Amino acid sequence: MKRITIKDLSKFLSLSTSTISRALLHDKNVNEETRKRILDAAEKLGYKPNLTALNLQSGQSKTIGFVVPEMITPFSAKVLKGIQNILYPLGYRIIITQSDEDSCIERKNLQLLEEFNVDAIIINLCHETYNNDIYQHIMKQGTPLIFFDRIPHESLDVSKVIVNDYIKASLMVEYLIKTGRKRIVHMMGPATIRNAMERVNGYKRILMKYNIFDENLIVQADGMTFEHGKKAIKQLISKNIEFDSIFAFSDTLALGAMNYLHEQKIRIPDDVAVASFSGTELSSMVFPQLTSVQQPLEKMGEIAAELALEKIKNNSSPSKCIMMDAELIYRAST
Repeated sequence: MKRITIKDLSKFLSLSTSTISRALLHDKNVNEETRKRILDAAEKLGYKPNLTALNLQSGQSKTIGFVVPEMITPFSAKVLKGIQNILYPLGYRIIITQSDEDSCIERKNLQLLEEFNVDAIIINLCHETYNNDIYQHIMKQGTPLIFFDRIPHESLDVSKVIVNDYIKASLMVEYLIKTGRKRIVHMMGPATIRNAMERVNGYKRILMKYNIFDENLIVQADGMTFEHGKKAIKQLISKNIEFDSIFAFSDTLALGAMNYLHEQKIRIPDDVAVASFSGTELSSMVFPQLTSVQQPLEKMGEIAAELALEKIKNNSSPSKCIMMDAELIYRAST
């Protein structure tokens, strides 16, 4: 069956397409009687509006871009849920892209969203500086960028939603020390993102405070997956470096390490305690359940969406940095 268009409505009602478009957009300059005629005819003929075309006539696409390193774990999905909580009731649609921790793919995703003429982009980047030029280009074109969790270099004036990675990492490491642990491994995230450096610096500060810092206990994983966590801790054990606990950059790295410890019959937490940063549902789906710094992911998404709406309404409004609290959740792994 042929799709009914505005031109078909125009012919049926003997009205101009511009009048019909304005009525469908609830333009106050279209009188109520005419608007009712148009809406009744649209229902009778089975007209389904082309939302993209109508929104572009209003100056907005009513779409938001969402750029994240991965959608495999619950982390990005929880943030997305928060974004949807705010934007879906307002009629917005969300275009989701995944960079796979690759700055070149992230760049292509941003260019794609620019072609789609999105009203704003909410992004969790995979490199602090690599794509700064395209961030600046997109903002100069009038499209707001809102960053969450991982943020760009401070030279970029943008709105962002974060937690205090440095303080929360410090508190988690100090907790491990107070439970009697002295040989604490830190499984680092990529050195090219700021929160990875904030967490390792928090780790270092506390170990230096207690005079037990050992550079050999900092492990740089090759990536961010479960397998990378497993490989990193396997290499540490193969070097015969003694440790009694692990503080991982993310749940995925921690769980990968835990899997390998289980395979080697190393008891958790008796022999090795394990803690992480992120606090996704994964932390409570494993045995033993994982101690973690739990970020308010859904709320982060809601705040990011609200910041996007502020910028859509007035792109010259001041950028904001919203610092959210994260909670240390102690579970059986420690």
